[in-house]
Parts: sequence; structure tokens; C-alpha cells
Amino acid sequence: MLRRTLLLGLCRGPLGRGLGTHRGGSILGKVEGRGGYRGSWMAPSSSSVTFRTQDPAHDVKTVGRLGGGDRDGKMSEIKKKIQSILPGGDWNPLYDTSYLPPESSDVVIVGGGVLGLSVAYWLKKLEKPRGAIRVLVVERDHTYSRASTVLSVGGIRQQFSVPENVQLSLFSIDFLRNINEYLAVADDPPLDIQFNPSGYLLLASEKGAAIMENNVKVQRQEGAKVCLMSPEQLRNKFPWINTEGVALASYGMEHEGWFDPWCLLQGLRRKVQSMGVLFCRGEVTRFVSSSNLMKTASGEEVNVKRIHEVHVKIDQSLEYQPVECAIVINAAGAWSGQVAELAGIGKGPPGTLQGTKLPVELRKRYVYLWHCPQGPGLETPFVIDPSGTYFRREGLGHNYLGGCSPTEEEEPDPGNLEVDHDFFQDRVWPPLAQRVPAFETLKVRSAWAGYYDYNTFDQNGVVGPHPLVINMYFATGFSGHGLQQAPAVGRAVAEMVLEGHFQTINLSSFLFSRFYSGEKVQEHNII
Repeated sequence: MLRRTLLLGLCRGPLGRGLGTHRGGSILGKVEGRGGYRGSWMAPSSSSVTFRTQDPAHDVKTVGRLGGGDRDGKMSEIKKKIQSILPGGDWNPLYDTSYLPPESSDVVIVGGGVLGLSVAYWLKKLEKPRGAIRVLVVERDHTYSRASTVLSVGGIRQQFSVPENVQLSLFSIDFLRNINEYLAVADDPPLDIQFNPSGYLLLASEKGAAIMENNVKVQRQEGAKVCLMSPEQLRNKFPWINTEGVALASYGMEHEGWFDPWCLLQGLRRKVQSMGVLFCRGEVTRFVSSSNLMKTASGEEVNVKRIHEVHVKIDQSLEYQPVECAIVINAAGAWSGQVAELAGIGKGPPGTLQGTKLPVELRKRYVYLWHCPQGPGLETPFVIDPSGTYFRREGLGHNYLGGCSPTEEEEPDPGNLEVDHDFFQDRVWPPLAQRVPAFETLKVRSAWAGYYDYNTFDQNGVVGPHPLVINMYFATGFSGHGLQQAPAVGRAVAEMVLEGHFQTINLSSFLFSRFYSGEKVQEHNII
């Protein structure tokens, strides 16, 4: 590594990307070892090499031309002298450019959560030949402290009303149940997703009973194993439930429950890195594109754009790096609407395709953890009350997770992740205690807030290419069920990129064009 550093300093030709040059052909930079800052290096244009330290008594100066047969000897001598004043230090290059993204990548994925990582995985899994596609994932929150993935409650279910959502979840549960067949990495320990197959239990009032029956019919047609239960059957199986106000219940008998979101995230990240996917900690701030004026079948003139370059602002720096690319995947979750705007999406006359925005925005949701010694036992499923309140068991110590989505009028400020504890007292606890009388004595132990990538149009995902920015593809807008469907969505997007159409699951109804045409995908079971 030292040899590479010195060669960079002595090189007369173009220097590596990210290195600055000063007049006279010299380069000035910091050198770091285990002890932190050690000194500075001044590469000469003539015959001497000087390494200056903070203590002038330890300056190292070597005089004589570094050419011909003397070069190797001088280099060796310099190396020994420098190492003598940096005992035991592992050398880093004078200019470390490893944090920069590459200058070009076939695919740039904006967002390194489970959806973005799933797209990366399937692109590499399905590529032919192996190594044909260079994939870069750009993620600004490398700690994932604000990521929807790790702040969710980790549920997975097939109890949806839209056939595509049922299919997505069936594919994903198979992926999760066989996760080490997909994500195993040589010499690394196997993943333990901690899947708890306790099922989902949805409760319906008299008003919602007919809708629930229709939903279950759809679910069964798609292969999900779901049964309907009367209030009496419900009391027999789960005696801790108060069935007042419940006309019907649907219960997932297999392939439903919850799992560890962090394990899936880290498993995907570990796997795609082993497959050669590149990562960059930074934020996409600009797209450089070209455009052509074209006419639609209806005679409307539109600008068709193609992105050629992505500008990535490096984390905690004013520096940015342009990355040439062929494809951009917008998997930025709750921020994907902002990323779409950067590409010019929605910046056109209202009512036109050019003026149609990606209707995905930040929505804050609270999750509460409480303890109740007399609460439901190990057989407790993931329960969803007609009021919208939900809960599930957490671990083995009579702890529970739960919450409730606010109404439009109650939507909290998404500018921070602070928790409103009054919301639990006023909106969550009353229906909980009414449905499970033991919860009258619960004690809240902790709480957190996370984000939904909320699709304000129909609360369903957006998958596939944009009709005008033709090389931007979407994997976003799932409004709370993106985590559980990520393995299937990643494959769908990869199929569209590589083959030009969906193969495993037809997600044509989830394309962006529905926002312009006004054709909603109406999902009744949004939590």
C-alpha cells in the first residue's frame, strides 16, 4: 500500500480519480496510521524526497534522483525510514478514494434498504453471463437508523384483497423460509430469520364481514391457506379475546407471522457484496439526462428523457462524484418522491403525463412495546382489530408490540421521529383493552417511530419503469408492506430491467402509468 502511495506522489502523468494536483507537480496530503495524523508528504519534481512530521527532528529527507537502477533501492530506503517513525502502523494511502463511488456503473440503485438490496440481489442472480452487470447501491443512512426496514414490526401475511399482493407475499414467504438457500455466503454462519409462524388474525365488524368473505375467496384462489371463524369459534381458539362487535374473523393457518427485519437486511447486504455489488455512502443530488420531443398515440407532445449520469454527494462532505449509468432504480422508500422530482418527474403542466408526480411521501407511524403478565400466551397471532389497532407477541416474556395508523386529520409531523405517547393513551390503548381485557393493566416500556413510503393514490406499490424517464425504474410506495414483499418485488424489477417484462408475477397493474390514467389498485387490507 505504501508503494502505491509513493508511486502516486512521484507519478508525472494523470493522477488517480479524486486526487488534487498543485502547480509544480507536487501533491500535499495527510498520512494516517493507527495513531492518527502523523505528518504530510511533499512529492518532488526534482531529486529529493522529504517526509515532514510534526517533530522536525524526525524529518526524513533523501537526496538523489529516483531513476534508473537507483529507483528500487531509494524506494526501499524511503520506506524503511518512514516506517521507522510510524512503528506498527498499517498504512493507508495518502488519498483514500475507496469511499467514492465508481465513475460508471450499469445500474445505480438509490436506496439501500431491503427493496433496493433485493433488486441488487436479483439483478446479479439473473444476469447472464455472471459478472455481466455492474451494480452500485447508494445509501445515505449507513446506520439505517431512519430506515423503514429496521423500524417495522416485521410482519408477513397473505391476507390481502388484491391478487398481486397475495402472490407477492407467497413468493416472499418461500424466500424467507428457505433464506439460506438464497443468501448463504461461503464460510459465513447461516442466517436465522427468527420466523414466528403464528399467523395473522383479522377481525371484522358486521359492516366489514362481506368484504372479508370476498377477500378470503381471493386469497384461497391464489393458494393462501386462510380460514373464516365465527365469534364462537374465535372464543374457543383464543379465549382471551372479547368478541363483542366481531361478526367474522379470518385466520392465516400457515406462511404468516413475523420475522427479524434486521437479519433480512444484513443477509441481503452480505450476499450482494459477495456477488460483487458496490456500495456508496452518500446522497443522490442530481441527474444529468438528455431528452427528445415525441408524440403519444393521442397526439400529445412529450419529452422523453434518458438519465446518463447520477451525481452522488459524499456523506459528511461537500464533495460529489458523477457516476455514468444506464439504469437507475428508485428504491428510496419514503424519500422516493423527492428522488423522482430530481429526475424531472411531475414537472410539467397539470393533467398531463409529464405533470404526473410520483405520489409517495413520508408518513410517520408509532410502534409501542408494552408488558402485561396476564396477557395472551405463546399461541398469540398477529391480531388486527376492526378499529385498525394491531398487536403481536414480542419474545417469551409477556411483551407485546402494537400500534394504530392515524386518520388523515391526525397525521403527525414527519420532520422528526419523536413519539407521541398521548396517541397511545387516546387511540391505541382503549381498543386494545376492549378487545383483550387483560391489557387493562399493561405498562408501556418503550416506543419508537418509523416511516411509511406512503402512496397517497392507492396505498399500493409502484413497480417498473417510468413512461417518460425511460431508464428510471421504481420499487417503492408499498405503504407499510414493502418489507414483507421485498424478495418478490426485487425479482420483478430485475426481470423488467433484464427481459423487458414481468415473468414470475405480472405486476402491470402496479406501473406508474396508473397515476395518469386514474386507475387505482384498491387494496382493502392496509394496516
